[in-house]
Amino acid sequence: MTQFFMAPDGAHLAYSDEGTGLPLLCLPGLTRTLGDFDYLRPHLPPLRLIRMDYRGRGQSEWTGAATYTVPQEAQDALALLDHLGVGRAAVLGTSRGGLIGMLLAALAKPRLIGLCLNDIGPEIHRPGLTRIFDYVGRNPASKDHETLAAALPRNMPGFANVPPERWLAEARLHYTETGTGLKITYDPALRDAFLAAFDGPPVDLWPLFDACAGLPLALIRGANSDLLTAETAREMLRRRPDMIFAEVPDRAHIPFLDEPESLSAIQAFLKACA
Repeated sequence: MTQFFMAPDGAHLAYSDEGTGLPLLCLPGLTRTLGDFDYLRPHLPPLRLIRMDYRGRGQSEWTGAATYTVPQEAQDALALLDHLGVGRAAVLGTSRGGLIGMLLAALAKPRLIGLCLNDIGPEIHRPGLTRIFDYVGRNPASKDHETLAAALPRNMPGFANVPPERWLAEARLHYTETGTGLKITYDPALRDAFLAAFDGPPVDLWPLFDACAGLPLALIRGANSDLLTAETAREMLRRRPDMIFAEVPDRAHIPFLDEPESLSAIQAFLKACA
């Protein structure tokens, strides 16, 4: 069940908190919601599953482009843990969520038990960012979920052997059907925030990755990812030979997390965190 808490600046943010045991904080992708982890949820062992909608996404309050930043979202994640009385949590970060996780490792390492990255690393391949630039903040041309689901296999290069029902689930998860067509489930001003970061100077994120030293660490990569290159993944492994690593065939950015390879890595990560 979705609940709400108030961030320190007064923003009302949505979250879900279910189960008991090891706290696993799941942080979704750039334009996504806590539903990002719906496919994974049935496969998890007993634990405390904490998910959130970033500000401006899903059911959380829209607070403007200037607040849609990784540092703000990291602070919101810590505020949620404080609200729930959780001192330390394992973090599973999908894409944007992984960047937030690495920043938390650098700024609030005592709050982390471990970090699992889903198709993200300290070097972000420019072609992948360009593809995101093409769609972020825009409503799809498709008028209903079924039409969009039929188009997704063509629009998502690098994915293969995905059943039609999964594409339909993706369409329903990330877009709202209205009388005038499909609408995105987030503030369109997120595009302005993304463009500001896209056009900004390059930032060296390797120090954030290196800040994960001493924490259980895992990486899941889509074998056809255009955001996380194989070269970056190899360098991450060179720096952290103990990092749990899985490459998921027939997936680009991002794996759904219920693939056998993803589940094996997540299970190993949770065991290391426990």
